[in-house]
Amino acid sequence: MSFIQSMISFILHIDEHLIEIIQNFGAWSYVILFLIVFTETGIVIFPFLPGDSLLFAAGAIAATKQVFNLGILIFVFFIAAVIGDTVNYHIGKTLGTAITQNRWVGRMINQEKVDKAEKFFQKHGGKTIVIARFMPFIRTFIPFIAGSSRMDYRYFLTYNIVGAALWVGLFTTVGYLFGNIPFVKDNFSTIIMGVIVLSILPPIISYVNSRLRTK
Repeated sequence: MSFIQSMISFILHIDEHLIEIIQNFGAWSYVILFLIVFTETGIVIFPFLPGDSLLFAAGAIAATKQVFNLGILIFVFFIAAVIGDTVNYHIGKTLGTAITQNRWVGRMINQEKVDKAEKFFQKHGGKTIVIARFMPFIRTFIPFIAGSSRMDYRYFLTYNIVGAALWVGLFTTVGYLFGNIPFVKDNFSTIIMGVIVLSILPPIISYVNSRLRTK
């Protein structure tokens, strides 16, 4: 429970934690940010790590505290996102859905979640790689599904690069542009929660619609 509480605290007060990271690690903070985004996108059992909120908060801090360089941030996040999805793809291609049968892994990613991601993938095709970038949890499963279904890697890589560029560019730049607005600075935790809610809204709406159609 303490781990969950720590994660929630980190996400809701991510600006404060990022400043602490900068104070403790200096330029090495870029490496830490790289590892967080890489792990969230590349390791299928870590979909709960901050993604959208991290990009937005880092961009905002770059504008307000001027301790991050926006160009370097975007480059680091972009490379981490592309490499992360690539690793996730190859994990899926090598291990397939058999990984979900592992008792420990099954707690994080069960067959039901995989099936939902696979249906989404089958419906939208290659565009799924781009769309999933903007959907927490789903974006961690989709590269895995693409690999396990033997999607052509060059085809996957194209959408991987496009999706990463759009995702990183949008959230980091928006954070940078709005970071200096007094209302945003004074209500940062609320804004972060809003970013998270908006991110998970599309899959919720899709799920409700599918349930209504089924009925």
